[in-house]
Amino acid sequence: MKVISVEGLSFRYRRAKDYSLRDVSFEVKKGEMLGIIGPSGSGKSTLCLTLNGIIPNSIKGDFEGDVIIRDPRTGEEHSTRETPVPHLSTVVGLVLQNPESQLFNMTVEEEIAFGLENLGLDRNEILRRLRWVLEVTGLKGLEKEFPPNLSGGQQQRLAIAAVLAMEPSIIVLDEPTSQLDPVGKKEVLGLISLLNREHGITVVLVEHHTDYVLRYADRVLVMDGGRIILEGRPEEIAEEAETLKGLGVKLPASLEVSHELRKRGLLDRPALTPEELLSRLARPSR
Repeated sequence: MKVISVEGLSFRYRRAKDYSLRDVSFEVKKGEMLGIIGPSGSGKSTLCLTLNGIIPNSIKGDFEGDVIIRDPRTGEEHSTRETPVPHLSTVVGLVLQNPESQLFNMTVEEEIAFGLENLGLDRNEILRRLRWVLEVTGLKGLEKEFPPNLSGGQQQRLAIAAVLAMEPSIIVLDEPTSQLDPVGKKEVLGLISLLNREHGITVVLVEHHTDYVLRYADRVLVMDGGRIILEGRPEEIAEEAETLKGLGVKLPASLEVSHELRKRGLLDRPALTPEELLSRLARPSR
C-alpha cells in the first residue's frame, strides 16, 4: 500500500527568488524506510515540511502539485492542501533536527502528554500511551525530569516520544542526529530502526549520516537544487559514488575505499558497510 504520494511538487517561499522544490515526484510504501540525502540547500527540509502539511497550510508560498497521505489504518486519503495540520499529525509525525525547538513543557511526562491532552483523550488512554512510549524510547524513569537537563540524545528521543504518542503510522525525521555526539547518534538511530523494523512504522529520514541511510534504508532519494536526481535501492545509489562526491555528499568510509578499489579493478561492486568491505577483500574480483 502506498502511504505517501508526491506528484509534481514545486514550492517557492514568499519573497524568495527561486523555487526550493522543483517538480518532485515519488511514493512511499507502508512499512518502508525511505532515506533522503543531498547537499545543504537541496530542498530536503522543505520537502519534510510538505509531508505533514506545514507547507502550504502554515508556511505560505507558491505551491504546485500534490502531496497525498493515506492512513493505512482506515485507507482514507488526505491532501495536505486541504487537511488541517492537527488532523494530519495523527497520521504523519514530524521530528526536527533541533529537539529544543519542539520541547516546551516542564517535565518529560508533560511533554509526551501535551499532544494527547489536546486530542481530548481520556486519562486512561493517555496513561497507556505514556507508559508505552516511555518504554520503547528508553525514557522510563525520567518522567519527572526537566527536559533541558537531559542529554542531547535523550532530548531527541523525547521529541520522538512526543510524536510517537500520537500513534502516527508515518514518522518524518529531518536530520535528527545533526547536533548529537556519537553516543546520542547511536541512541537515536537505534530507536528509529526499532520503530521501523519491529513496530512497522513507515519512516522518511533525512540524514547526513549517509552510512546509516545506505545500511538500513529500503530506498534512497538523492536531492540537489530542489530536484530528485537519483532514486533507488542503497546498492544502486552506491554505484553512483562519483555523483555523490561531486555533490559534496560525504561517503561512508567503506564505500569510499571500495570505490577507489573498484577504479583499480580490485573489486567488482561497492561495499556499503565495513563488514561487507572486509568480506569482499577476502574474495577479490578476478
